[in-house]
Amino acid sequence: MHRRKLLATSACVAAMSLMLAGCSTSKDEMLPPGDSTMLALWNAGASATHATVESRTTLRRPVTDSERTRAQQTRNSSSRSQENEIQQTFPRLPNPDMVMYVFPHLAEGNTPVPGYSTVFPFYRQVHYALPGERTEDL
Repeated sequence: MHRRKLLATSACVAAMSLMLAGCSTSKDEMLPPGDSTMLALWNAGASATHATVESRTTLRRPVTDSERTRAQQTRNSSSRSQENEIQQTFPRLPNPDMVMYVFPHLAEGNTPVPGYSTVFPFYRQVHYALPGERTEDL
């Protein structure tokens, strides 16, 4: 039993010494300093970016009229906006306006009120059709 503890302790000490040895590497050994200055590195990166942009522009070609027409037709056929999507998914059910004529009368018993017409919707609130429900007449 004592021997196992000694073996486990020695394995732990060996692992710790390996880990500490890995951290003992110097910065200059891992990343040796070069001759370039920061400005030279920056300019080298900028020229590589410029070369990439130039090569991309040479690979691009102009869009032909037929491709432009086809793209426009595709956009028009499948264009979605909030307004047409809501109207297509949840169309409003018809809510006819009711016209009512109010005859001349006395308000509160002594104030005359001339006759007038008023308009109000048949339903108190707006009703919407469920998705897939028919709204046109049968």
